[in-house]
Amino acid sequence: MVHLEFSGTDFDADRAEFIELARSAGLDVVGVIGGKRDRPDAGTYAGSGKVDEIAVTAKVAGAELIIFNHDLSPSQERNLEKRFECRVINRAGLILDIFARRARSHEGKLQVELARLNHMATRLVRGWSHLERQKGGIGLRGGPGETQLEIDRRLLRGRMDTLKKQLETVKSRRAQNRQGRAKSEIPTVSLVGYTNAGKSTLFNVLTGDAAFASNQLFATLDTTMRKVALPSGETAVLADTVGFIRDLPHDLIAAFRATLEESREAELLVHVIDAGDSERGARIEQVEAVLAEIGADEVPRLQVFNKIDLREGEEARIECDAEGIPQRVFLSARSGEGIDLLRTAIAARLYPDLGDEAIVLPVNAAKLRAQLFQLHCVQSETIDKEGSSHLIVRLPYSRLQRLCREAGIELPPRQDPAVH
Repeated sequence: MVHLEFSGTDFDADRAEFIELARSAGLDVVGVIGGKRDRPDAGTYAGSGKVDEIAVTAKVAGAELIIFNHDLSPSQERNLEKRFECRVINRAGLILDIFARRARSHEGKLQVELARLNHMATRLVRGWSHLERQKGGIGLRGGPGETQLEIDRRLLRGRMDTLKKQLETVKSRRAQNRQGRAKSEIPTVSLVGYTNAGKSTLFNVLTGDAAFASNQLFATLDTTMRKVALPSGETAVLADTVGFIRDLPHDLIAAFRATLEESREAELLVHVIDAGDSERGARIEQVEAVLAEIGADEVPRLQVFNKIDLREGEEARIECDAEGIPQRVFLSARSGEGIDLLRTAIAARLYPDLGDEAIVLPVNAAKLRAQLFQLHCVQSETIDKEGSSHLIVRLPYSRLQRLCREAGIELPPRQDPAVH
């Protein structure tokens, strides 16, 4: 593994994450080589002296693969493979390999395959270097190498077009599901965050699900959606999405765009942060950068600082802004400490005007009465002599107002919103 230091980078943190990525891919790391450079070498990225050092170290260790924690160009990969006489990949290739191993659903496999083909398209020439020579002479323009490359490119383009069409079908299906949730007025809350921050563990605790969760990078890739009950009596759909990471390959972001749209279309993003991570400030910035790239930077945020059980003296709590709106929740998904606080904070963000409302429905408003009972929001009911229903309902005031307006009933204004 090769990790070079350039000015303006956090060498130690990046190196530790690089090694963890390799282990997550199931690789046996036999050596890590570092060094400092002002700028990358155009031909080999590392420079001739460092390349010689890597070649000797790899030969002594019996390495079968050399990974650069950097973005290598196709020509740089070719030059390095000739020098090392073994396979060379860059950071993007390593992440793509991890995604290929972890994808389980049909959609996830389609997305990963498209990303790998995008990555492979610029590196096809390596497989046909023995056919690079072209025949000379009149009427002999082009050679077998050119023909084989064109065939491969055509096959790649055809497969990529097929995958894109299949993913468009998935995108359309997701859009229909979102429309269905919008009609039933069930909001979506999307869990986002740096990989290994504890999203899947938190998802399992909130929903009672058994999604795979492990202390490793990219433990889960496939988006899982489940209903979660809130203390207000309302429900929301919780989505567990793929974790982000520094320098996430653009091919992956493009391929997973259909999945990541769940974050862009959500009513609330719960940004899960590892409270014990010394680099959490940088991690937050990196997650925000990816959210901006997929167009989710305008979606409201609720920050959740997870793993407080690993920090001495840290207590579960909610931190609000000057208007009393929850902004941050400190908890431990593993121990369950602070989970109820998170439910309360989510309810407060999704339903800021939720409260118990008293309404009177005349006899001819039976349809509205049935709707309210179907929503399970009726707290009590009494019938007067005229047959009118006196209800206490727990609903967001704006939603109750709209239901009443559609039924032709005027809802009196709230007398004192503060009591709610």
